[in-house]
Amino acid sequence: MGFMHKDEYEDFIIHQNATVISAEEISEMKQNLSPLIGAQFNVLSIPKEILKAFEPSQIGTIVGSLMDACIPQLSILTDSDMFNSVGLTKNEGILGDREGYPDYIHTSGKRLELKLLFVDNPNIEMKKPPTPREPSARLTQKVTFKNVIPEKDMLLVISYALKERTDNPNLFSPTIINLDIFPVYDCILARDRRMYNSHGGWFGYFETPTILSNQGKQKMAANIEIDYSSYGRKENEGKDLNEDTNFGKLKRIPYPPLQYYLKMSSSSFDNSKD
Repeated sequence: MGFMHKDEYEDFIIHQNATVISAEEISEMKQNLSPLIGAQFNVLSIPKEILKAFEPSQIGTIVGSLMDACIPQLSILTDSDMFNSVGLTKNEGILGDREGYPDYIHTSGKRLELKLLFVDNPNIEMKKPPTPREPSARLTQKVTFKNVIPEKDMLLVISYALKERTDNPNLFSPTIINLDIFPVYDCILARDRRMYNSHGGWFGYFETPTILSNQGKQKMAANIEIDYSSYGRKENEGKDLNEDTNFGKLKRIPYPPLQYYLKMSSSSFDNSKD
């Protein structure tokens, strides 16, 4: 299969006639997972002086994999018994797939895909990049209508920050400060439609996301027909379409509830639990 045009994509959505997970189910899951807020991961403790050598994005990379692995084991990694009721287990994923989908299975049968959002603690001295860096969390091209179950799948976005350890103020550990949950179906629909509204689209059956190359944008501006027969990976390949290397970044998904949460999280450290 070649390029999936916008009308073909929308026809697919109509015929899928999906039943999306309800607001009530999401609210119930948020209540189930609320004990996670305030959890501190002391398995990674960083002295305050050492943090001066790191940029926030570097800490996010280091901590991300650790937190992902720790969350199902919170009942043994923390002193609180509250986490025994959270009900998350790590999903095995697809055999041989490094990043299987989804990340977790809940005891209710719901499936959760985890994305971590690092929130800069203004009370910690760290290296500041010359320009703000876009958060790397994304719903990648591995999450599509091929493997999403609309009535079961949720996107769990956890905000975390480095905070002083309660038992040693000279050490800082990643601490969950907030979370929210969104229907995966609605998020990927908004993600894909943004791509199509920018004159890009899927190649194959939800295989490769593409966007207009610089050449394609110039042709579009000149009202010259775009060649949708193939795509490139780099600008110098001379194609009208290139693979979208920024596809699915959460900050670029125009789903209003998600964007509201991201905006609030980036500026809400002072409102987080101490």
